[in-house]
Amino acid sequence: MVWSIYIIRCGDGTLYTGVATDVARRFEEHSLQGPKAAKYLRGRLPLKIVYMREVGTRSEAQKEEWRIKQLSRAQKEALLV
Repeated sequence: MVWSIYIIRCGDGTLYTGVATDVARRFEEHSLQGPKAAKYLRGRLPLKIVYMREVGTRSEAQKEEWRIKQLSRAQKEALLV
């Protein structure tokens, strides 16, 4: 099972970073705004995936997620280019 990291741009311009084995499925869960959606994303539609990368194991993906979350807004935007 390969884990991926993804970044979503919300309708209000904020960025959300997460990890999943199936990014398309996870994005749909977020977009439907149901109980499986991240609380942060609720009410922040429309959502758009702006970054996605396969990482490997769950542990590696979570470490990369933490690293990205520590970046400044400008550094995150530079990552998206």
